[in-house]
Amino acid sequence: MTRLRIAVIGAGMIGRTHIEALSRSDEAALAAIADPTPAAQKLAAEHGVACFADYATMLDEIKPDGAIVATPNALHVATGLACLARGIVPLIEKPIAETVAAADRLVAAAARADLPLLVGHHRRHNPILEKARELVRGGAIGRLTAVTALSLFQKPDGYFDVAWRREAGGGPVLINLIHNIDDMRFIAGEIASVQALTSNAVRGFPVEDTAAVVFGFADGALGTATLSDVVAAPWAWELTSGENPFFPPAQPENCYLFAGTAGALAVPRLALWRYKAAKGWQAPLECEIQPVPPADIYARQLAHFCRVIRRAEAPRIDGADATRTLAAALAVHQAAETGRPVRL
Repeated sequence: MTRLRIAVIGAGMIGRTHIEALSRSDEAALAAIADPTPAAQKLAAEHGVACFADYATMLDEIKPDGAIVATPNALHVATGLACLARGIVPLIEKPIAETVAAADRLVAAAARADLPLLVGHHRRHNPILEKARELVRGGAIGRLTAVTALSLFQKPDGYFDVAWRREAGGGPVLINLIHNIDDMRFIAGEIASVQALTSNAVRGFPVEDTAAVVFGFADGALGTATLSDVVAAPWAWELTSGENPFFPPAQPENCYLFAGTAGALAVPRLALWRYKAAKGWQAPLECEIQPVPPADIYARQLAHFCRVIRRAEAPRIDGADATRTLAAALAVHQAAETGRPVRL
């Protein structure tokens, strides 16, 4: 089978991750890079491909089979529309857009072009979350009642040398918490309402550094999420899952708790807690660790992207699905600003 030619637009941190995945793939090859920085030109030379300052020129000249859009958030829509207009299947990094209306434009453009549109919520390809979804939705913990999500970590000061990360749309709600929201939707189901408080008290940037959120799920379950990127703490997916070698070795902690009428599940350890016989808080609980094989998540996402381009598989998370995750993330800001619950 001929390897698909995939272009990468944006050669920052996440763009480099995609480029490395392409370098290991037997199904796809890096076709070109679009990014105006000298660092991108150097990276392209290392991989033996052309580097373009302008992504439109690159798309016209290279005509790739697919394109991975890893630009700053504000450029996702324009870049995705450019790909779709040329008949090129895009994988757009999250968030799909900065607003729901803009995301809807992308979804409509993909429908008009009769092209699939993927969004890079890569954790949906992680066997840990796949197993958690299977257990929760399969009834292993009974009726889901309560969900707790923690995203507590510390970003170094140099992270904010990139200006857009200090500005509207660049805070941890849309960069980090949106992943947790998508994880919760993937495992627990649709979010129906959001209440929230946010704070920028530590850094004082225009964007938040901390948030506390309450979610109401469509089936009646309730959930909370606590986020901060200014704390010395291990309770975050990046620090507990071992998913990304960019971070230190995984800490033996959990960042998600799912509690139901017949049991509970701690993630990413996949510790399943249930009563052996009698039920009630005085009865002993048993814990069983659910094993899953390790996996290269970005390699799995890339292989899925290739199958979608070949029309052999439907997108695991398409534009409409990702727009619902975006709507819930944006509702955090709206609820914090208004002091009122937001219905989705």
